[in-house]
Amino acid sequence: MRADLTRHGVEEARTPADVDRLLAPGSGSVLMIVNSVCGCAAGRARPAVGMALKHPARPAKAASVFAGGDEAAVAHLRNILSDYPPSSPSMALFQDGKPVYMLHRSEIERREPFEIAQLLTAAFDRFCTSDSAAKR
Repeated sequence: MRADLTRHGVEEARTPADVDRLLAPGSGSVLMIVNSVCGCAAGRARPAVGMALKHPARPAKAASVFAGGDEAAVAHLRNILSDYPPSSPSMALFQDGKPVYMLHRSEIERREPFEIAQLLTAAFDRFCTSDSAAKR
């Protein structure tokens, strides 16, 4: 379940310190994924991330926390995202440590992977500049 994302270059954020490092001021665009064991994560969310990360405009970094596995990291990320209800799986796009786009489980479980990838790539087109792509 973790490898479904890491094989696409998604870094694992296993601790609160990892989350803070990834979302530090000046970090550029970062896609944070709350991964989980549920069927919609396996059949929809993780495949969609793989598709979306092939898009020319994409975040400088992509990372995941694993609900039920990286409990402290998940709690820390959810604290950062406290304006949004907790959701597993979910995806949040950050720009310089601030959330700019959020995709909740309710938006994932009713869509096919290519539809989720389209939502993500539209957000990438809007928030991920060529400067952030150059930082990769």
